[in-house]
Amino acid sequence: MSIAALAANYEKATNDFLRIVDALEESDLDKTDGEGWTPRQVVHHLADSELQSNARLRRLVAEPGTIIQGYDEGAWAESTTLGYRELPIEVSLNVFRAVRASSLMILRRLSMDQLQNFGEHSESGKFTIEKWVQSYTNHPTDHAQQILKALGK
Repeated sequence: MSIAALAANYEKATNDFLRIVDALEESDLDKTDGEGWTPRQVVHHLADSELQSNARLRRLVAEPGTIIQGYDEGAWAESTTLGYRELPIEVSLNVFRAVRASSLMILRRLSMDQLQNFGEHSESGKFTIEKWVQSYTNHPTDHAQQILKALGK
C-alpha cells in the first residue's frame, strides 16, 4: 500500500471518529453498557493516546532504535486528577484533532523505506512505523465502535 493510501486511511479513521463524537448529545457522554468506558472516557483516552502516538512517531522517524515507552491506559482513565469521568470533552477533542493532524502531516512525508524504522516498545518489543500506522489507524475506529456499543447502537 502506498504512503498516500495509508495516509488516506488514517485520515478517514480520524474523520469517522469525529463524526460519531460530534453527533453526541451531552446526555450521551456518560452512558455505558456496563462493560466498557463511557463516551466521555473514550474521548479523554484518545486525546492522551494521540499525544503518546505523536511522540512515538517522531521518535521512530528521528531516532530509529529508540525505546518506545508504554503506559497504563487503565490507570490514566482511573486517575481522578486526569478527570476522565467528569471533565468536559472539548479540550480533549481539540487535542485529538490537532495531534492527529500533526501525525498525518508526518505520515504523508514518509518514504516507503521509513515504514521499517523501528524502536523497542517497553511492553511489546519491536515496533515499526508500519505497525504504528496500523495501530493508530485502527485505534479511533475501535473506540468509535465502543461508543456506539455504550449507546446501544
